[in-house]
Amino acid sequence: MYDVKIRKLPSSKDLPLPKQMSASSAGFDLLAAVKEEMVVAPGDWTLIPTGISLEMPEQLEAQVRPRSGLALKHGITMLNSPGTIDADYRGEVKVIVHNLGRESFVVKRGERIAQLVFQELPKIRMMEVAELSTTSRGEGGFGHTGK
Repeated sequence: MYDVKIRKLPSSKDLPLPKQMSASSAGFDLLAAVKEEMVVAPGDWTLIPTGISLEMPEQLEAQVRPRSGLALKHGITMLNSPGTIDADYRGEVKVIVHNLGRESFVVKRGERIAQLVFQELPKIRMMEVAELSTTSRGEGGFGHTGK
């Protein structure tokens, strides 16, 4: 178990902390800390504040991901999905919301706009080599196995 510290910014003092909606939920729902309703037109995107900042152990990253219900019902996703929050970042968590739907989407204060999923990071050492081992796949990519 890891301890993650959450600081509520002045813009979110009246909003609850992110929470998991069920005991087995992978993500913590992030709430929109907008001052007033924001309209995202079809095809447009905007930056939505959440009113929180984080402090987490360096073994973790936090990923900001879209909510499936908003995607299915309204065509709402995120441009940089998943968005990565590094352990040394202390600024406000914000979400780049993109409206792929056919109608304008209204972001309301306190609305569950995205989810935060924590991932453990392995320690990696990059090693430069002259050659890599061969595999049956080789350099095949981007649909090389067919439909």
